[in-house]
Amino acid sequence: MTKPRYKRIVLKLSGEALSGEAGYGLEPKIVQSVAEQVKAISDLGVEIAVVVGGGNIWRGKVGSEMGMDRANADYMGMLATVMNSLALQDSLENCGVETRVQTSIEMRQVAEPYIRRKAIRHLQKKRVVIFAAGTGNPYFSTDTTAALRAAEVDADVILMAKNNVDGVYTADPKVDQSAEKLEELTYMRMLNDELGVMDSTASSLCMDNDIPLLVFSISEEGNIKRAVQGEDIGTIIRGK
Repeated sequence: MTKPRYKRIVLKLSGEALSGEAGYGLEPKIVQSVAEQVKAISDLGVEIAVVVGGGNIWRGKVGSEMGMDRANADYMGMLATVMNSLALQDSLENCGVETRVQTSIEMRQVAEPYIRRKAIRHLQKKRVVIFAAGTGNPYFSTDTTAALRAAEVDADVILMAKNNVDGVYTADPKVDQSAEKLEELTYMRMLNDELGVMDSTASSLCMDNDIPLLVFSISEEGNIKRAVQGEDIGTIIRGK
């Protein structure tokens, strides 16, 4: 058995990654597949935190088109991430993986409030911790949540699992057939070239706290384990 490269990770999943081809809602088979892949790396002794987006249930863009206040739209998005987190928790526990959901907005009947020391203790006990409800503040994305929580719990890496691309390209490969896949790049280049991997706030947080980011496809079964074991997949982003 290959020894994992990383001891503690933050796994960033988009909401769309849980929705399958439909692009909305939850696809049970995909949620189950993600849970099984997380269990596989948990069995290696890796400490796992997860941040899930909410775009499969609610997108702020819809709120904008309705003329909705931005803060209200963002709070609705936070609630969507809680729904996804609870669904993933249920699948993980059905796989026999002890899991805790911590929310940035208190809802004690549903999940624990986010407490940094408690989250770290859960990780040390090999429980999977799912961070829900974003940062608890509007105007911040779940990418920023992943960067912030990774810094707070001293994670070795952020694994950004994508459902429609296998790494970072010089341009959108769906639009530009000449786009080239990048094996490695710096945060500064990512920002300067506007490659759109994550928003600038999240990128700056990762860069300032020296947290590497690995972007890879979740579509292929077992890729999360391959990423944790250091196999050559996706694109690694680090440094300045």
